[in-house]
Amino acid sequence: MPTREEALELFKKYNDSQSLTKHAYAVEAVMRHFARLYGEDEDKWGVIGLIHDLDYEKYPDQHCTMTEKILKEEGWPEDYIHAVMSHAWGICTDVEPEHKMEKILFATDELTGLITTSVLVRPDKNIHNLKLKSVKKKWKDKRFAAKIDRSIIQKGADMLDMPLEELIEETIKAMQSVAVELELNGIGEQN
Repeated sequence: MPTREEALELFKKYNDSQSLTKHAYAVEAVMRHFARLYGEDEDKWGVIGLIHDLDYEKYPDQHCTMTEKILKEEGWPEDYIHAVMSHAWGICTDVEPEHKMEKILFATDELTGLITTSVLVRPDKNIHNLKLKSVKKKWKDKRFAAKIDRSIIQKGADMLDMPLEELIEETIKAMQSVAVELELNGIGEQN
C-alpha cells in the first residue's frame, strides 16, 4: 500500500504549483477527517485525497487519464486508482463513485475550493472564523467562484444522503486542521 511519503513524492514529481499543492493538502485533510468519522482507514483515504489531481498541472487536457497511467506504472492498487478516477465522474471520466470514500472525494473536491475562496475574501483570511452561513451565502452567489460547479457538490451530498450543510461544516472542520499549510490561518499569524 502506498504511504503518504510515497504519494507526496509522486505528487511533487508532477506538480510545482503552490495552489495545487495546497488543494491536495486540503483534500487529504478532508478525506482523513471523514475516514475518522466513519471509522475507516485514515491513511488510505488521505493518500487518495493527496494524489487525486496528480496529473492536473502537467496534463490538464488529459486529467485523470494520465493519473491512471502513472499510478498503474507505479504499481498502485486498483482500488486506489478507481477511487482517484471516480472523483471526476461525469467531468472527464465515466468511473462512478461507488464506495463511501469515493463519494466523499467526489463531493468535497470542489467544495474545498469554494471554502478556500470564501476564506480568502474575508478580511482576516482565517478559516477558524469561517461559518457555515458565510459559505451558504457565497454558494448562492453564482458570480462568486464561478468556476466551482455547485451541482457536483450537491450531487455528492445527495449520493451520501448527507445534508449539504453538514457536508460543508465537516469540510470546514477538516480544513481547519491544516490551516497553516493552506495559509488560511489569518493575516500575519505564525501558528
